[in-house]
Amino acid sequence: MQFAEFQTLVRSINFGKDLPEAVYLHKSALQHTPPELQAFVGKLTKALKIEDRHWDLIKLFKRDFKLSLLSYPDFFTYPYPSLKASYSIDLTKKTQRVATYEDSDNPPILHRRELFLDPNSPQRDEFASYTHEGEVIGLYDNTRVIGTKLGWLRAIRKSGHILDAEGRLLPLSLTKSSLSRDAKDDDTILRHKTAISRAQLSVPMFSLVNSGYINGSYTILDYGCGKGDDLRELQAHNIDCMGWDPVFRPDTELTPCDIVNLGYVINVIDDIDERRETLKLALKLAEKLLVVSAMLGNESVFQRYTPYKDGVLTKAKTFQKYYYQSELKEFIERTLNREAIAVGAGLFYVFTDKAEEQKYLSEKQRTKINWRQITSRPRQESTAKISKSKIEENKDLLRDFWYACLDLGRPATNDEFDHSDQLRHLFGSHQAALGICEEEFDQTDFTESQSIRKGDLLVYLALDHFGKRDTYSRMPDRLRRDIKYHFQRYQNARAQARELLFAVSNVEMISKACVEALELLPAAYLSEAHGLTFQTRFLNLCPSILRVYIGCALQLYGEIDNVNLIKVHIQSGKVTLMAYDGFESEAIPRLKERIKIKMREQDIDFFDYVYEYRPQPLLMKSKFMAADEAGYAIQAAFDEELHQILREDLDQGQDDEHVSAERLDFLLRDHKIKLKGHSIIRD
Repeated sequence: MQFAEFQTLVRSINFGKDLPEAVYLHKSALQHTPPELQAFVGKLTKALKIEDRHWDLIKLFKRDFKLSLLSYPDFFTYPYPSLKASYSIDLTKKTQRVATYEDSDNPPILHRRELFLDPNSPQRDEFASYTHEGEVIGLYDNTRVIGTKLGWLRAIRKSGHILDAEGRLLPLSLTKSSLSRDAKDDDTILRHKTAISRAQLSVPMFSLVNSGYINGSYTILDYGCGKGDDLRELQAHNIDCMGWDPVFRPDTELTPCDIVNLGYVINVIDDIDERRETLKLALKLAEKLLVVSAMLGNESVFQRYTPYKDGVLTKAKTFQKYYYQSELKEFIERTLNREAIAVGAGLFYVFTDKAEEQKYLSEKQRTKINWRQITSRPRQESTAKISKSKIEENKDLLRDFWYACLDLGRPATNDEFDHSDQLRHLFGSHQAALGICEEEFDQTDFTESQSIRKGDLLVYLALDHFGKRDTYSRMPDRLRRDIKYHFQRYQNARAQARELLFAVSNVEMISKACVEALELLPAAYLSEAHGLTFQTRFLNLCPSILRVYIGCALQLYGEIDNVNLIKVHIQSGKVTLMAYDGFESEAIPRLKERIKIKMREQDIDFFDYVYEYRPQPLLMKSKFMAADEAGYAIQAAFDEELHQILREDLDQGQDDEHVSAERLDFLLRDHKIKLKGHSIIRD
């Protein structure tokens, strides 16, 4: 067989793990490839005397006359099989290289086994359930460190989990009821075995940090705290917290706290009534907020484990109930008769204090601007009613009041400014003081802050409507004042927000908003083929309709603290989130995770990388950086120089930022250049 025919056959394969440089298949999937290719592989392995039992996966190169045979003997019996041997065959040079990992303590590890099978394989759903487990707890956040056995095990330990004998991930958390009661059937369920040691905060606790709740203002109860690793970390930072556990801390007296964390607890309770009672008790102990988390999975788990009630029983005698995201939300809401707000995969907030809930939701939509840096245009006008000397003598007081008004987007009230009594004594009223500030500092700043705050409120209320909430009577006083000042009546605000929400289904309006965003944002990139892409931190600077569009998607996914870029797909009703290694520091960051949220299907796809696949580089990073951003000048100069060198190659049908790692390496070699930091070195 000649290379041209080989290349045509390989490129005709439309399943398997399809990467820019190669296609990976399990040998069982070869029967679904062209007969000519099957016959060629059969003749080749026979000629090289490589027995069928010595390999499991085949790597078919697209751009080279090469293939590799990879031995994963545990492919069907273990979720994360180790590479035992590889046979790399160069058909042009007619050479074969054999590498063995049989005696290695740290062999390469294979993830995402489902991708190597044909689409109709009965094992795909089961294999995908293992992948989903790891996605839920963030094991694929840094794909550079999990490609080998030791790196994989370290990532699992850092996430607060362990692998059981069958390769299932077990969480640490326990419940009072689950550990104090045995199963009533023949097999005793050893629920306490789910408690393990961790070296960092658990996912639920980390979410509380990101949401601003671990700041010393709230008391915290870790209900089912296991060995107490979270508690030790919180106490080291002087956080008022307590933990209860039936095995490790049984003597702790359960008392109500502001926040209760029920972390990965309900999924280890085998009795559904007991599960509901645990939720209800946790809610009673939560004076402001209950945090509930559980493992996600699907029905294919039953094919791997022994079915037990509505979950499974492992060989270690532990029970696990794996939920779908929507199933978990429904279970929490039906049990507690309260809304569960998605914060992440398998993670929900349930507020018992509605004012706190509205504060949390509205603050997520507040645009953060440092007015102290922006306000630098003093004006020379003065007021006739107040002497110039009096104004000058109290300039610092007026400036502080001005900043308070700019932060609020409206005049600050008595309880919103610490020196209100002094201000009123000197200038008569807040309104009079505001008039002086508008003359002294620049009225356009205040006009801008009003517009920004009104937009924030509309976005918040539109998403509130999307979540079917209507809780004006329980809103915090500050939020009520905002609505009254900007809309006069709540009904007016609600009607405008509803109109904004319905507009997100209008493709033409989304398209226009993307064009507008290109002008508004400090940096963004608009492609007709791929939509609008920009840094996550610029989200609240987008037009309101785009913020709602993206906000609806994030209600399915949760928080985006670790995401660098957001892409709005104009036509398809999708939003893509992208996280990169080295986005802040590297000249060419590498994509480590891509999440595609499909709003029309109410579904989420997760993409990361497997063995031998190199993360995609992000070229021309400066397109997404603000001109005043640290490092912009150096990055822009690097991008321009590299683009000038590679321009003709990159213009041949592929965008700058969508070049594979292999393609970039080839181009660098072809042009005889090397990259070191932000420098380009010519050989």
